[in-house]
Amino acid sequence: MRGDQEKAMYESVKTIIFFGVFIANLLQFATSSVISTGDFNKDFFITWSPSHVNTSADGRARTLKLDKDSGAAFSSNEMFLFGQMDMKIKLVPGHSAGTVVAYYLTSDQPNRDEIDFEFLGNVDGEPYILQTNVFADGFDDREERIKLWFDPTKDFHTYSILWNRYQIVFMVDWVPIRVYRNHADKGVGYPRWQPMSLKVSLWDGDSWATRGGKDKIDWSKGPFVASFGDYKVDACVWRGNARLCRGDDHSYWWNLPKYNTLSPPQRRLFKWVRNYHLIYDYCQDNLRFQNHLPKECSLPKY
Repeated sequence: MRGDQEKAMYESVKTIIFFGVFIANLLQFATSSVISTGDFNKDFFITWSPSHVNTSADGRARTLKLDKDSGAAFSSNEMFLFGQMDMKIKLVPGHSAGTVVAYYLTSDQPNRDEIDFEFLGNVDGEPYILQTNVFADGFDDREERIKLWFDPTKDFHTYSILWNRYQIVFMVDWVPIRVYRNHADKGVGYPRWQPMSLKVSLWDGDSWATRGGKDKIDWSKGPFVASFGDYKVDACVWRGNARLCRGDDHSYWWNLPKYNTLSPPQRRLFKWVRNYHLIYDYCQDNLRFQNHLPKECSLPKY
């Protein structure tokens, strides 16, 4: 019964959000400049193991390979301060235990800011785990994990990061799965001054990724391949002055007041994810924090 209710709720809310997102995308396109060209060769450079990176002739699609010799990674040419990043990803199929696909923003500083999607592979028949994390001023310990409501290895799905002055929203096919609000005025760390580059990697994480490291990579199942494509980066390019990226005119649509919180339809979807798909939330881990949960855990998410 619960499964039927969950499915019905998701389908009805999905219809509502579809039209809202469609209209919002039209408005964003009309009032902002999309930075990305859609060509991986033009917008990114390979940072690790070029022999394990394969890009289509038109630059529109890219794969990363992991084998015993190496993983692979690439990074954006530009650095950004606020905006939205969308990437279509198809994850490693089959037995993927121990593998990690990471899609994230990072400042690469000792006191780094970072916004992470990490896809944790699993043994055959078990679901991928999607872990998200936020670093602020070098501190993390803000992990959340969900089980996706689809098989992410069968087709491409869109994974998005909306990052502005007010909030960070992690989205899967436009469904908000996590919100991290800017509570800097209350002493909570928030990425707001350091520019970040967009990075993607595939690597060996079998020391921790699957059941805490109990399930190791089976190299006989390799090589392991993840696919990427149809990305869009709509953000403020870093030019050395943080204040230039903090404006709220229409060219910086992500900073407009309408994006300072989730819309009512988004809130319904967010609650659906939290109720049915959340499997770990650091804000519920009293044992880990010895009953002294981080300050943001008692503050509003929207």
